[in-house]
Amino acid sequence: MSEQHSYSLNSKKVEAATDEWLARRGVTRDKIAELVHFLQKDYFPNLTVEECIHHVNAVLSKREVQNAVLTGIQLDLLAEEGKLLEPLQEMIFNDEGLYGCDEVLALSIVNVYGSIGFTNFGYIDKLKPGILKKLNDRSDGEIHTFLDDIVGAIAASAASRIAHRKQAERENNTNLPLD
Repeated sequence: MSEQHSYSLNSKKVEAATDEWLARRGVTRDKIAELVHFLQKDYFPNLTVEECIHHVNAVLSKREVQNAVLTGIQLDLLAEEGKLLEPLQEMIFNDEGLYGCDEVLALSIVNVYGSIGFTNFGYIDKLKPGILKKLNDRSDGEIHTFLDDIVGAIAASAASRIAHRKQAERENNTNLPLD
């Protein structure tokens, strides 16, 4: 008979693991913030990368986001190691175009921030600027089928967060035009 252990949720441990695994896969908060800046600079010319980092941090502080990061990275690692059952192994290893579970996991992040998050995600997923280009370059032998979409979703969510807050700032400041 197996010994029963009580489960204890440790939020700090989950957050630390999220940061550690992102870093192990070459993704930093700064690189995600550069994507956010890319998405929002045309709408808010005075937007700084530091502001973008603040919003990336807010998105990454959410447990749902941390869960998606950890799940996606683990699936990518298992695919790298050839440890998934076929045909899933081949689909994730090759980032099969008709396999959409990677996008579905990423959309669970974007869903927290409304419809603008979906459009930001689609746009950045199509262009693949910055760190997304590197994550999609398979020359290093690493698989990022899930991670590239997750990073794009984090950036899209942070960009949406900025857009919502900037609109609120405009509405609360009578000296600024609302258009």
